[in-house]
Amino acid sequence: MATLVVPNQTSPVEDAEALQKAFKGWGADEKAIVAILGHRNVYQRQQIRKAYEELFQEDLIKRLESEISGDFERAVYRWMLEPADRDAVLANVAIKNGNKEFHVVVEIACVLSAEELLAVKRAYHNRYKRSLEEDVAANTTGHLRQLLVGLVSTFRYEGDEINARLAQTEANILHETVKEKKGNYEEVIRILTTRSKTQLVATFNRYRDEHGISISKKLLDQASDDFHKAFHTAIRCINDHKKYYEKVLRNAIKRFGTDEDGLSRVVVTRAEKDLKDIKEIYYKRNSVHLEDAVSKEISGDYKKFILTLLGRQD
Repeated sequence: MATLVVPNQTSPVEDAEALQKAFKGWGADEKAIVAILGHRNVYQRQQIRKAYEELFQEDLIKRLESEISGDFERAVYRWMLEPADRDAVLANVAIKNGNKEFHVVVEIACVLSAEELLAVKRAYHNRYKRSLEEDVAANTTGHLRQLLVGLVSTFRYEGDEINARLAQTEANILHETVKEKKGNYEEVIRILTTRSKTQLVATFNRYRDEHGISISKKLLDQASDDFHKAFHTAIRCINDHKKYYEKVLRNAIKRFGTDEDGLSRVVVTRAEKDLKDIKEIYYKRNSVHLEDAVSKEISGDYKKFILTLLGRQD
């Protein structure tokens, strides 16, 4: 379930006018920006953007970029983009930043539905005049390249059918590869990039039943190189993306110096989808509410915005 709290009735024209008023004078009225944009769904935000441009002949996003700054600006910027365009931007930034952020590309490829991923690739092409596959391939090598290109290229079947015999066979392939540490990676890549998520979950479950440990936990012992890290992330995202995102949030908050980019990415991309479920998992895992943990780590307008998207009503 979503955490975003939206009023029953809103007027994009009135919101646009209120935002323009918030931009006047010395310094923007950040409280007004949060109060409006932090309580509007994706359709309403696009309507506000359209109304603002018609009324004031300028792009609202560009105006926001000039009025606010830092982590607050980055979070608001991503929030204002349509989901497919936002993910295209996130993927491009991750590719530019290299190996340490390829997990973001894996997230996008493995969490989104087939149609959503296709929309991201269209948005990427429109924005950067290159394909997502092209940029991924140009910035990776070896098995990592094969895995990432395969993941962003796939159009998975999304039905509920499961082939139990196939799950057994492919669980054995995964086991042999993980056990050998330098096994048949081409087969592993084929499995991860072509099977439906339902079939893959059945395969992962068969692995756990056969070997008494989840494949993701087994891989933690080997997740030292970039390929194994991407392999591990793909399995976690496909198996249970909500638990995966909870760990991203936990790591973002617990590290020395908060990982604001990771925190913003999860909150902004999941606030209209399943952030409430992720919050519940976080509480069960950490015995503290996510909002309380976040409040201790960040500050200012950025803190107000993130807490608003988390559903806190002050």
